[in-house]
Amino acid sequence: MSPDDTIVALSTAPGRAALAVVRLSGPQALAIAGAVVRPWPIEPRTVRRCAAVDPSGAVVDRLVVIVYAGPRSYTGEDVVELVTHGGVAAPASVMAALVAAGARPAAPGEFTRRAVLNGKLDLAQAEAVGDLIDAGSSAMQRAALTQLDGGLSGRIRALRSAVLEVEALIAYDIDFPEEDDGPVARDRVAASAAAASGQIHALLATAPAGELVRAGAMVVIAGVPNAGKSSLFNALLGCARALVSDVPGTTRDTIEAIAEPAGAPFPLRLVDTAGLRETADVVERLGVDASGRALAGAHAVLACGETQDAIAAAVQQIRAFTRAPVVGVWTKRDAGPSGVVRATKDPAEIRAGGSASSAYPVVAASAISGTGLHALLDEVVAAVAARWNVPAPDMPIVTRARHRAALSRAAGELAEFQSVWRARSLPAIVAAVHLRAAVEALEEIIGAVSADDVLERVFSAFCVGK
Repeated sequence: MSPDDTIVALSTAPGRAALAVVRLSGPQALAIAGAVVRPWPIEPRTVRRCAAVDPSGAVVDRLVVIVYAGPRSYTGEDVVELVTHGGVAAPASVMAALVAAGARPAAPGEFTRRAVLNGKLDLAQAEAVGDLIDAGSSAMQRAALTQLDGGLSGRIRALRSAVLEVEALIAYDIDFPEEDDGPVARDRVAASAAAASGQIHALLATAPAGELVRAGAMVVIAGVPNAGKSSLFNALLGCARALVSDVPGTTRDTIEAIAEPAGAPFPLRLVDTAGLRETADVVERLGVDASGRALAGAHAVLACGETQDAIAAAVQQIRAFTRAPVVGVWTKRDAGPSGVVRATKDPAEIRAGGSASSAYPVVAASAISGTGLHALLDEVVAAVAARWNVPAPDMPIVTRARHRAALSRAAGELAEFQSVWRARSLPAIVAAVHLRAAVEALEEIIGAVSADDVLERVFSAFCVGK
């Protein structure tokens, strides 16, 4: 993937559509476009209706062309975007003409890779482009936009500066030991290192919240058979996904669907489960076992029952599988009060000597009228957010395993430095090697490294036209 090549790709999804975008970027982009587009030249950042011709001079499409002169372009190079008719033949024939004129088909993510190499984006922002394209929820979309705007990158740069400050203190003491100010106090170095470590751990602590944003919080609907679980599942989704019947044991397997409450910082993966009970039916037993596995992986559980006593009994059964937050649901409340009824202590916590903090809310709701459903979703979101310390929606969070691994390495190197610094077991110049390693781990997140293998991993999952 030589940067001297001029690359071309279809940047919109293939198939039947009104329009398609073919993108051309590189040092010869203007010359290659000039061999295909009529009329030419075109002033940068103006829209021009043109024709595209093949090597024989035959018109292959009527299109709209926009020129972005480097460095004021997505890649930092000269870029030409050709808006062709959609479908298969028109964009393919325009691409073929550009390749015949000297362009090379782009590799996955090569346009964004060039943007990184040319300083238009850092590596974390480039990953945000991929996250934005892949976003399946508005929560992931918001997180990706925050990262694309530089929120995470700014936080990483601040952490890097904090570690560099510690390194600078040691370097000053090593290089200028005879200065009038005297040696740098060891307590000052230790305090600066502790502060930097705390900041790194604070960002690392957002990783579980980042996983919730990326994959959604698993919310399991559980209870005895015929407690209204499937009706509640359908009502929360707004459509009939689960089979509803008065016959106990109708649900034989888990059913999962995504719900996204307005303004929630993460989507909810609602899971309808088989009723929790002892049964001799082999198939129903498999369903109950699947319910147990779902509960074990839950971020929150809705304990359903038609009475307060039934809810308490359901909570006791649920506690055999999970310690996730529980929200009681007083189901089939088609008449009477709705919304949060009261907070009730978890029976298992009471037996274990739990305090009032172990209380769980009980929400009265009707799957038929819809009353209480909004209050129920609010309780679930609040319970999950509190358990996993989900920050405000506009705060940068760690959503990728690569970032988490790099932050963990940086935290580990700082911990090693603090240990040897307290013990005075190594000379300062040797102890500082841990600080340098921490800085390099942080730099890897934003791409302040030249490791080609990191770039390959990041961009290999991109679509070709990006």
